[in-house]
Amino acid sequence: MAPDANPIGWLAWHLLRVQDDHVAEVAGREQVWTAAGWAERFGLPFGPEETGYGFDAEQVAATRIPSPELLTGYAGAVHAQSAEFLRGITDADLDRVVDDRWDPPVTLWVRLVSVIGDDFQHLGQIGYLRGLLP
Repeated sequence: MAPDANPIGWLAWHLLRVQDDHVAEVAGREQVWTAAGWAERFGLPFGPEETGYGFDAEQVAATRIPSPELLTGYAGAVHAQSAEFLRGITDADLDRVVDDRWDPPVTLWVRLVSVIGDDFQHLGQIGYLRGLLP
């Protein structure tokens, strides 16, 4: 494995941060990361707004996950907030524009598919890396 490859802990943290960020934004809620004090518990060396997107190798290396239990606790909290939001949306909600900085504008449907796709890609990377470990 390359020394600057994204570690499993970072990949898991990053996919959770992106899901938390994106779902909170379209739900009009504060992210679990800040609302429930996860940012403080993780104590990472960068601002609470960071999701890992665009991180260089040095920033990835600085993302030290304190414990697997902390990461799985955050995962459970992100899942709970995402599931609560998803239970409340209707078919008509899926056509709502959530980001007009793009052409065409991004709808809720497209944003949710993007989050799911990103999560699956990172889970696949985690599975691949896990298979490389002795």
